[in-house]
Amino acid sequence: MAAIPLNLTLEQGTDFSVNLTVRNSDGTPLNLLGYTASSEIRKHYTATTKYPFDVTFADRSLGKISLTMSDATTATISEGRYVYDVYITSSNGNKSRVIAGMLFVSPGVSF
Repeated sequence: MAAIPLNLTLEQGTDFSVNLTVRNSDGTPLNLLGYTASSEIRKHYTATTKYPFDVTFADRSLGKISLTMSDATTATISEGRYVYDVYITSSNGNKSRVIAGMLFVSPGVSF
């Protein structure tokens, strides 16, 4: 399964949340029962500094996951363009990158 490209914008100093649906190659939602997931932001793919998202499953049977990050964390990320991705791991250890893209951090003025 190839990663679905999806670009996001994160507003610096605010709570961030996005709901995503992981799909099979035929477009149907992937049943995520028994899966774990992880996601993080980096300035570029080889950067060592990373900002992990909190990943939860909104509805595993319908492939729905949520990525969140607190305002305290988003306040520490400098404005600019970053990369991110979402990985899922099945109960038997198979790991897949399911969503990937650019993430723009929009600067805050009043936080």
